[in-house]
Amino acid sequence: AGGEGRSTAADTKRRTERVIRRRKLGRHGLEVSVLGLGCMGMSDFYGPADEAVSLAVIRRALDLGVTLLDTADVYGPETNEQLVGRAIRGRRDEVVLATKFGQVRAPDGRFTGVNGRPSYVRAACDASLKRLGVDVIDLYYQHRVDPDVPIEETVGAMGELVSAGKVRFIGLSEASSETLRRAVREHPVSALQTEYSLLSREPEAEILPVCRELGVGFVAYSPLARGLLTGALRDVTALAPDDRRRLLPRFGEENMSRNLALVGRVEGLARARDCTPAQLVLAWVLSRGDDVVAIPGVRGVSRLEENLEAATLELHAAALEEIDALLPPGAAAGDRYHDAGMKAVNR
Repeated sequence: AGGEGRSTAADTKRRTERVIRRRKLGRHGLEVSVLGLGCMGMSDFYGPADEAVSLAVIRRALDLGVTLLDTADVYGPETNEQLVGRAIRGRRDEVVLATKFGQVRAPDGRFTGVNGRPSYVRAACDASLKRLGVDVIDLYYQHRVDPDVPIEETVGAMGELVSAGKVRFIGLSEASSETLRRAVREHPVSALQTEYSLLSREPEAEILPVCRELGVGFVAYSPLARGLLTGALRDVTALAPDDRRRLLPRFGEENMSRNLALVGRVEGLARARDCTPAQLVLAWVLSRGDDVVAIPGVRGVSRLEENLEAATLELHAAALEEIDALLPPGAAAGDRYHDAGMKAVNR
């Protein structure tokens, strides 16, 4: 077990340029870097953001070989797509651009529901294209499944966007295995995006096997458990007042104490391999299969470079067995969302 140790920023650039490999998502030609960049936190949910820093992070990611950028119309709302559009101006051909529709927010930021109606799908796509400043979206996800609209109708409308040249590939986010089965009968689906980390291993039971059966790639969001698995977050009260982690069950006082004990195990595993906890955790996600990629979010260049070092880590069988023993499925305390949020996942 083990991998390469810590290095300087210059080493990071040389090594990531050499080793940021790519993987195929699905059977239809989509290929992305094994580590993408989740851009949500640059505009929303995690306290004040710095646009200049965010632009620098995105551009540095591209410099280092990251190709997959992940955003959504609901982030901001809408402002994150605009940010990503500005960041990739002049570099469009380097990017696999992923965005999402389906969650609806009021101008004041309140979530008002989910919409999967075909007319909404078409309007949302046109609006995202305009905000992003591009002619085509590479990977277009339904962000959450609308329980009031048959998935065949929503995916059919997404397929029409592919035929119209506005979208290259389609995906689903937080869809159940049965919904995914129905969706692929309507149109090829290249990716399923779901939360997956050492603290959220639920996809292993059914979602990942069905993805493989159907030839659908898997994109892991929140692979660092919203920063918890980095070891940097110890006290929720130190977060910004509007940081949404304050409201999530997993970060509640009693659950947080139990989860920090698990983080301590990750830190020990990382020390034994001369890497950071974030690098170990991301390497573990990438070890799950050659059809799995991760989209960690960062808000600084140094964290980005640290994360990308995970692509140089190889976890052998003994290390994976040790990780499984110390952080088995179901070990985390608390749900990842509040009750309403949990009702919208795996649907």
